[in-house]
Amino acid sequence: MMGIMILTGCQKSAAETGLRAGRLQPCPDTPNCVCTQDSSERHRIEPLRYAGTREEARERLLKLIGQMERASLVKAEPGYIHAEFRSAVFRFVDDVEFLFDDAAKLIHFRSAARAGTYDFKVNRNRMEDIRRRFAEPA
Repeated sequence: MMGIMILTGCQKSAAETGLRAGRLQPCPDTPNCVCTQDSSERHRIEPLRYAGTREEARERLLKLIGQMERASLVKAEPGYIHAEFRSAVFRFVDDVEFLFDDAAKLIHFRSAARAGTYDFKVNRNRMEDIRRRFAEPA
């Protein structure tokens, strides 16, 4: 039990989330984060593309998040969404943020673990799963 207390006790808060100058924050220098707006090849991932209105894309994304296991919505603004995903065993939290660029019809995102260094590509795989689900016909 003590090992679990130590592991979960060192999780960062969600203070490293949110926008800076209208952009998602860059990933830290650890491999447990991906971001569409990060300049580092190590963290870079392609954004989601959508057709139609931002509101339609937003509602589709919110529905998708709501169907995913261990996901909870933190904030849902017209152009920004923040969700938390918890791991099954140790309940580690990953912060996932989405930023809508309606002019380019893109949804930028950042997915980052709050704790630890390695995530065994959990964040990248989750975002690729979201991309696949988002692209499926409604």
